[in-house]
Amino acid sequence: MFHREAGNFKTTYASDMALFPLPITRWTAAALAVLFIVIVPLVLHEYYLSIFNLVFIAIVGALGLNILVGYTGQISIGHAAFMSVGAYTAANLATKLGLPFWVTLPAGGLMAAFIGTIVGIPSLRIKGTYLAIATLASQLIIEWVINHTPAISGGAAASIQVPRPTLFGIDLKSQSQLYFFLLFFAMLAIVATMNLARSRIGRAFVAIRDQDIAAEIIGINIFRYKLLAFAISSFYAGVCGVLYTYYFGIANYEAFQINVSIDYLAMIIVGGLGSVLGSVLGAIFVTMLPIAIRTVVETFGGYIWDTNALSAVAASMRLVIFGMLIILFLVLEPEGLARLWRNIRNYFRAWPFSY
Repeated sequence: MFHREAGNFKTTYASDMALFPLPITRWTAAALAVLFIVIVPLVLHEYYLSIFNLVFIAIVGALGLNILVGYTGQISIGHAAFMSVGAYTAANLATKLGLPFWVTLPAGGLMAAFIGTIVGIPSLRIKGTYLAIATLASQLIIEWVINHTPAISGGAAASIQVPRPTLFGIDLKSQSQLYFFLLFFAMLAIVATMNLARSRIGRAFVAIRDQDIAAEIIGINIFRYKLLAFAISSFYAGVCGVLYTYYFGIANYEAFQINVSIDYLAMIIVGGLGSVLGSVLGAIFVTMLPIAIRTVVETFGGYIWDTNALSAVAASMRLVIFGMLIILFLVLEPEGLARLWRNIRNYFRAWPFSY
């Protein structure tokens, strides 16, 4: 049996609440660290590193949305708006005041958290579809304010060129340099979310998600924790927007429209609600799906369509496959890819036995 748990006795609360309670989980974490820190950047081409960089950015945003939707049960369709708040905050601080990334990045996250807290105020009175419409309204309002405020957006084009982040006097320009930069924040977001889920705050989020009335009866301040969930989720979104801006070197509102919010919602649905692993798997899946579709269409589509039609076909197929996959996961496996992984893991716990 591959995943033996017998013989691992816990005699303290600290060992019982450890981040990696079993030896196999610690060895797996160490192996993954060696793989992504040492092997991947040395072996892969710059193009493939750029795909990993996009995945790392998506992981941060997906974790933030999963804290709000998956752990707390508060539906949000305005995640991209909070990303834009963080992006434009960092862009203005970097270009107008010349502040470094280690100041602009938390500033962008905090500003997004502040706006997210304001948006979360109606969550005490409304829930479900009504809350989704309220967050959709915040998406449209924030987008309109940014576009029509030159002091924020930088002018008619609503675009601000942002210099690359500098670390120890080195401009992070190549994909390999940005790989380590983004990997650090992705790992930091994963560890922070895992610890948050194990904390008192995380347990309060889950209680509100499962039954908010019962949670209030046992003494949980629902309004406080709902606002906290919106603030934490928006902070992640703001940091994600800052990383996106530094990666592409520009803050532009077109990168944070409603379709981006839907993409992040698809990440946590396909990956698995209320799961850190689900956020990671969903971010990988949704980020790489358009790239895989484009590669297949460009490889085999030349026999059917001409060159001008290939890009339109790839974009249409992405939307169709997106919709089909979301429906498929909601019907067949509502808990997403994380649940499929748990089923495989549970099978090999007893393999080769059937019990």
